[in-house]
Amino acid sequence: MLNRRQLSRLVALTSFAALLPLWAQAQGKDPARLRVALLPDENAASIIQNAQPLKRYLERTLKKDVEITVTTDYSSMIEAMRFGRIEVAYFGPFSYVLAKSKAPTIEPFAVGVERGSPTYQSVLIATAGGPVKTLADVRGKPFGFGDQASTSSHLAPRAHLLKKYQLDGEKDYRPVHLGTHDAVARAVQAGQVPAGALSKPILDNLISRGTVDASKIVQLDLSAPIPNYPIVMQADLKPELKQAIRAAFLDMKDAEVLKAFRVQGFAATDDAAYDVLRETATVLKLDLGRMQ
Repeated sequence: MLNRRQLSRLVALTSFAALLPLWAQAQGKDPARLRVALLPDENAASIIQNAQPLKRYLERTLKKDVEITVTTDYSSMIEAMRFGRIEVAYFGPFSYVLAKSKAPTIEPFAVGVERGSPTYQSVLIATAGGPVKTLADVRGKPFGFGDQASTSSHLAPRAHLLKKYQLDGEKDYRPVHLGTHDAVARAVQAGQVPAGALSKPILDNLISRGTVDASKIVQLDLSAPIPNYPIVMQADLKPELKQAIRAAFLDMKDAEVLKAFRVQGFAATDDAAYDVLRETATVLKLDLGRMQ
């Protein structure tokens, strides 16, 4: 039978053991390999190839192995962040809002800046010489969008068509989801769909690379400004690691590294910057909790 001193020691040891997981959690996670996910808005192989300078920069700056990954679609990227299968992610604005609704503890900390602005626009385009001369002509026709969770290739232009042109995708035209921004541009260029929408910076990049022939499309309108793509991290990382990751992006200057993000640099941001997308979801009567 234990005496009083032995019993006190046993209680102390048991209490310490019980507190160990909480202490470790307070210290935060410090993985040897950092998994960084980039948005699947173009061909995955091209994205990974273009991101090799980013991988080298982060490995050099953070003194860690870095794995660049591209998920199959927006939904799988959200789920990977939700279940801790990636530590850092480059989300689209609306896909971030969806991810935040499912994983409240994730933190946006940097936003892309292009032409001095942390916002960008969606561009609505039509096939040159096709049946859509103005956006009013979209009525009764198919309209090409990217992924359902894409901001500039679905939600923003869909809200723009509704608010400015009174064109409701539920009854006035037929939404066709093509997956990626470049798929939308190619489909409109080829006349497979008479009109569609995608990110203006991505379209400009596709044209400059020769992937899209500017003479075969017509740019009809631009959406209202959209908060740019955020860089997001898991909240339960070690504080020193979080600060190092934050600094690595905010101090990023190398044009070759920034090319993977199609931006000139990064500025600090927070969750409140994306409330405008939550308002867009309200306009479109979307239930964030039920979207994948």
